[in-house]
Amino acid sequence: MIPVSAVDFSRMILGTCFRIVTGLAIINLGFIISAQAIAADLLIKEVAPGIYVHQGAHEDLDEGYHGDISNIGFIIGSKGVAVIDTGGSYLVGSALRQAIAAVTKLPVLYVINTHIHPDHIFGNAAFLADKPAFIGHKKLANAMELRKDAYIRQGNNLLQEAFSGSEIVKPTMTVDNTQAIDLGGRKLLLTAYSTSHTNTDLTVFDEKTGTLWTGDLLFIDRTPSIDGDIKGWLVTIGTLKQLQGVNIAIPGHGPVTTAFSTALDNESRYLELLLNDVRTSIKKGRTMEQTMQSAAEQERDKWALFNAVNRRNVNLIYPVLEWE
Repeated sequence: MIPVSAVDFSRMILGTCFRIVTGLAIINLGFIISAQAIAADLLIKEVAPGIYVHQGAHEDLDEGYHGDISNIGFIIGSKGVAVIDTGGSYLVGSALRQAIAAVTKLPVLYVINTHIHPDHIFGNAAFLADKPAFIGHKKLANAMELRKDAYIRQGNNLLQEAFSGSEIVKPTMTVDNTQAIDLGGRKLLLTAYSTSHTNTDLTVFDEKTGTLWTGDLLFIDRTPSIDGDIKGWLVTIGTLKQLQGVNIAIPGHGPVTTAFSTALDNESRYLELLLNDVRTSIKKGRTMEQTMQSAAEQERDKWALFNAVNRRNVNLIYPVLEWE
């Protein structure tokens, strides 16, 4: 990817930014949670007219995780708002809800989850009072049910008190193939994909500005993590490259970009190298642990959190590729 400086980006895209400072956040359960428990300041940027994004931190799901690592945000139409992912806790979702209220008094009509992962879905509960339609991939509800207990245990262990109020909120609308929704003068096209990053991947395309929310089908700067099918993901990247009219891409992790094709090339380069290296290791009789030390090593300096995420990727795909 060719990096875009902050100055150049601001010239290309008229935007505003403001800071929602939560300080000591009082949530509706009647207790106070220290701002140290999560990222205290939720920075929201308007990256295109009516499209607001908060970029999550590059933290792993381990000690030091604050529930605020994914890109979340919202789109405003003349009738109301669509939220795209809600963060890793009720507290993060509440901060996002406050950010929306600071920009518009229009109702939240939709909350869209781009996939199953906990850093994208646990803020849903902060929007229950709005009574929106919760939207996700056709397989999302089942995936939530299967992973619910494990995800809640993980959230409690990692965030402790800062996870209070977080809960699984399943979709009330699902997308099998494509689905259009109207925010009033603004049509969003939702597209569901076969197993790629996960088995629940969904993109959101705003036709008005040519802005594509990719969820975790696209990582920028942060090492792509696999929880689905690496070969299927590479096929999906090929499909994404064929999309027309994408002016701005909002990845699941990393900065917003106007260089969508280049960002996809960077991601596919890593995934293809990883796939080929693991296949080669298996053919040479190397163990999984040995493969973790060597696979995709040329990419190490190009991605954040490479060591931890790349090892997990090998751990996932090595046993599958043994049976090719």
